[in-house]
Amino acid sequence: MLWSTDTAQTLLQREQRSQRRAALSQSMGVTMSTHVQKPGWFTVNVFNRAVAWVTRRGISVWGSRVLAVRGRKSGEWRTTPVNLLTVDGQQYLVAPRGHVQWTHNMRAAGGGELRLGKNVDTFIATEITDDDKVPLLRAYLKRWKAEVGVFFGGVGPDSSNEELRRIAPDHPVFRITVKS
Repeated sequence: MLWSTDTAQTLLQREQRSQRRAALSQSMGVTMSTHVQKPGWFTVNVFNRAVAWVTRRGISVWGSRVLAVRGRKSGEWRTTPVNLLTVDGQQYLVAPRGHVQWTHNMRAAGGGELRLGKNVDTFIATEITDDDKVPLLRAYLKRWKAEVGVFFGGVGPDSSNEELRRIAPDHPVFRITVKS
């Protein structure tokens, strides 16, 4: 197959960016996984829209917020409903479906906004290392297993630390630090 110089250069640049991201993630103790479970039609068109609608009106459904983060390519705000986890006074976002678009955007932007009604909290996000995810994944599953447990490959809040550590690379977790 013959490729134009522009196409070959673009592919090379993408590969180099991918390698830089992987090296940066490994140096931070975060294992990059390609695990993604895309939501089905009902989740996208009914469930997520209903939760986002209620949350935008100021009603939190089991800790729900609307996450707004700038797109890594477009720079436009992207929104999705999320569950805000609080452990020992710290706030976290867990990606039950894996390395979905908002996690890539979060890494690029370094933060975003959490919205509940008219309240908007601007925050900085710090990705948690795989080893430090175990108690956070346990707490997340304890609270929301009925809603998201299917995405964790049979691992639940009562699973061993080893089982939680095994799935940790598949589920990004970010510590949220609200800006004053």
